[in-house]
Amino acid sequence: MVTVVSYTARTRRTLQAILLIAAAALGVLAYALVDLGRSGALPENLLQIGIIAAVIVVVLQAVVMWRAPYADPAILPIVVLLNGIGLAVIHSYDTAMNLFTSAQIEYASRQLLWTILGAILAAAVLVLLRDHRVLRRYTWISAACGALLLLLPLAPIIGQENLGSRIWISIAGYSFQPAELAKIFFALFFAGYLVSRRDTLALAGPKVLGIHFPRWSDFGPILVAWALGIAILVFETDLGTSLLFFGLFVAMLYVATDRLSWLVIGAVMFLPPAIVAVTQVSHVRRRLTCWLDPLSPENYGPCEQIAKGLFGMASGGLIGTGLGEGRPNVVPFGHSDFIFTSLAEELGLVGAFAVLLLYLLLVQRALRAAVGISDGFGTLLAGGLGFVIALQVFVVVGGVTRVIPLTGLTLPFLASGGSSLVCNWIIAALLVRMSDAARRPAARRLGAAPAAPASGSASGPSDAPSPAREVTA
Repeated sequence: MVTVVSYTARTRRTLQAILLIAAAALGVLAYALVDLGRSGALPENLLQIGIIAAVIVVVLQAVVMWRAPYADPAILPIVVLLNGIGLAVIHSYDTAMNLFTSAQIEYASRQLLWTILGAILAAAVLVLLRDHRVLRRYTWISAACGALLLLLPLAPIIGQENLGSRIWISIAGYSFQPAELAKIFFALFFAGYLVSRRDTLALAGPKVLGIHFPRWSDFGPILVAWALGIAILVFETDLGTSLLFFGLFVAMLYVATDRLSWLVIGAVMFLPPAIVAVTQVSHVRRRLTCWLDPLSPENYGPCEQIAKGLFGMASGGLIGTGLGEGRPNVVPFGHSDFIFTSLAEELGLVGAFAVLLLYLLLVQRALRAAVGISDGFGTLLAGGLGFVIALQVFVVVGGVTRVIPLTGLTLPFLASGGSSLVCNWIIAALLVRMSDAARRPAARRLGAAPAAPASGSASGPSDAPSPAREVTA
């Protein structure tokens, strides 16, 4: 009697299809509820929105089944749902502005176009990138591209300054925020660099007062990353982007070396220039003042945005005013930087927490892919991209709720903005690709030869996710 145990890895594509359909349907329903709440009629372009959502779902499902059949089934549905909710809230802002201020704006229409482009680029990444490990070849090229993108807003002709920060470029009438794309290049660079230096960074070098310091030869790129973050803070007066990139590097250092000393070193290196910026840069100092006391009579003018955002969230209460029944137009930039206040007003505390839970699940899925993947580069890249999303959500939501000073980053997939939305869709595609590598059976992984099972023993990959056993006598 010989017992043969075979393992069949479940792809879960049916679950993904169900979740994608549900996410798209909820997004379209939210869009329709905005007009029902505002004017009592369905939007004229509801059929168009529904067709576009259906096409996006079909294309994404087909591409994943073709190129990444073992990918995590929850990543893309979460992204589609967040994108749909954001589109509905932006549409509510548009209708409120058009109704109460006689303005004619169409941020939702632009966001829909960027959504289509982002989904197309995500599908292209999945089709063209068969193995994420290929990206390790372009470690230093990624560093050069990321640095160039970050410095582009300082160019005299194409660089633009807006609300005290110089973080935009304008070419042929189209604006773009290069830092959104630069964060992807820097995540690639940090992952490629740290995976080759993780042992020396973790073991070599002196130890002072219980803190492990790296050798000077390994400390060079760290100083370059620090100097680049300081340059962004000083010349572009953008505390949020500076914090994002330096925090990304320190977090990936911790993941690579598993040493808490890197978090201490990172905090010590970032704190002095941040204090100098707060005390010397008027734009940053004003944000600190608004964080401390936005409702005082002398601060209400400069801090009007934060004050109105707080009142908007308070008016939403527990369950919100309802989609299309709030006044998101009262808060400046209620469609972009302060979209969380618009969402909290119309969906209430329950809806705001539900959206934060979606972000938490997305980050958890990214970290799950990082833990399950077999190569160090993929672990660092997936962990870094997950940290980027988590840090942006914390900084934005913390800023509008006065947990921390306002920094000016955008809420991923929700806020209006083409550069942010498109780049975050690319990040989602990279996470799907790496989750496929993490969940794929060992015998079917790219570059892996299938192992021959031994007679009378269990056969199949030991790291196959959620294996289904078939026992035959």
